[in-house]
Amino acid sequence: MAGKHIKELIAAYRDRDDLAFRRAANAIIDEEESKRHTALARDLRQLLAGSRQSVPVALDVLPDAPRDRDSGQALADVAAPRLAGLGDLVFDPELRARLMALVEEVRVWPAFDAAGVPRRNRVLLFGPPGNGKSSIAEAMAAELGWPLVRARIDSLVSSYLGETAGNLRSLFDFARTTASVVLLDEFDSLGKLRDDPSDHGELRRVVNTVLQLIDRYQGKGFIVAATNTPEVLDAALWRRFDEVVEVPGPDAALARALLARLLPRHDADAAIARAAQHLDGLPYAAVEHAAHGALRRALLDGRCRVSAEDLMCSVDETTTRPWR
Repeated sequence: MAGKHIKELIAAYRDRDDLAFRRAANAIIDEEESKRHTALARDLRQLLAGSRQSVPVALDVLPDAPRDRDSGQALADVAAPRLAGLGDLVFDPELRARLMALVEEVRVWPAFDAAGVPRRNRVLLFGPPGNGKSSIAEAMAAELGWPLVRARIDSLVSSYLGETAGNLRSLFDFARTTASVVLLDEFDSLGKLRDDPSDHGELRRVVNTVLQLIDRYQGKGFIVAATNTPEVLDAALWRRFDEVVEVPGPDAALARALLARLLPRHDADAAIARAAQHLDGLPYAAVEHAAHGALRRALLDGRCRVSAEDLMCSVDETTTRPWR
């Protein structure tokens, strides 16, 4: 497998294809992590992250956020992504490859357009909370050097009849004309089942507007919708997306890889493996919570290295609180 990735790495270097180069490099790093060569994987990831510009030139000046036409209230928060790319995230290599394929297609969108091949720029992410759906959108924006546009659901949804649909159109107009990743988090609040008995008609109108906007979207950037409760989404929404991607929680191996990355200075190799078993079945947010708790214990004690006791005490605290 490593030989294949090395060939891809050299071919990407020859072709000056930065996205393909990073995809091959991330595959090599994932393989080293799976072999538990955590120190080498960490060093390679740091080198790869250091090879990128900290802030792409295109993000020196951020576009103005779309606004409500009457109140002037911002409908989204526009910011430069803080992540370096998809390589910053620990998740299944197949999932990373699937997302990278979407990113890599952007450079040949003009060829797609000329050939009449639709762009894949409408993505639905679903899965349990705390597993990085928002981070995926941010990492995709970083890969592309585009701003991340987080829709403000509270601003989009108006108490005045008809204004929610107008706000949604303004947001999609922004996405159509601006190269960006627009994140519709908590998408179920906009795409709830139209047969909801509590609906008095406005919800049905909002869902119909969302259906039309997503169906007709042919913009410069990505629309990324994310939901923790896919079962409440209207059935007609699913087929409007070019890609529907499940984002599951980590298994013990991925939990171990994340702990090793978050705890670069530790005296707890055996404890990390044991901690990962205890955290199996919990979301990535719980694994991060356990790692950060262990770091706090060490730093409060005047140490820069995390001990096995630090980690296991933090794991015990993490597993006794709810994560759903």
